[in-house]
Amino acid sequence: MAKQYTSEQFWKLYEKLPQELKDVLFTEETGNNIYEICQKNEIEENLDEVVEYVGQVLVGVLPPEDFQEILEKELKIKKDIAKKVAREINRFVFYPVKPALEDLYKMEITAPEKPKEELKAKEKKPEIPPSKDVYRELIE
Repeated sequence: MAKQYTSEQFWKLYEKLPQELKDVLFTEETGNNIYEICQKNEIEENLDEVVEYVGQVLVGVLPPEDFQEILEKELKIKKDIAKKVAREINRFVFYPVKPALEDLYKMEITAPEKPKEELKAKEKKPEIPPSKDVYRELIE
């Protein structure tokens, strides 16, 4: 279960954050990304809680690797949807500030894995065999 923090505790944690994390915590872009991800995955009713957990990751009290599990357990979101939401939030919110989060948690954060659909699309492209360039222009 995720620990609840009072406003006072949150602000004490916030004051100790690097400027990069402070900036991303309250930007309009972060809020828009979270809203769009929730809307796309049809979990708008959980928007406030998702924002709260994203904030907890950004202030250093909820490790990023536990984010998906929290969405599943605390918000009762299905595993596949929680995985998609966590992957997208990692990509659009956490990954741009990866170095600052790694310093905060003193660990390496892995890049979000690509969905299987993207991998399959890349596999289907036919490879063009390398060939010798027979056309040469004279240079004067």
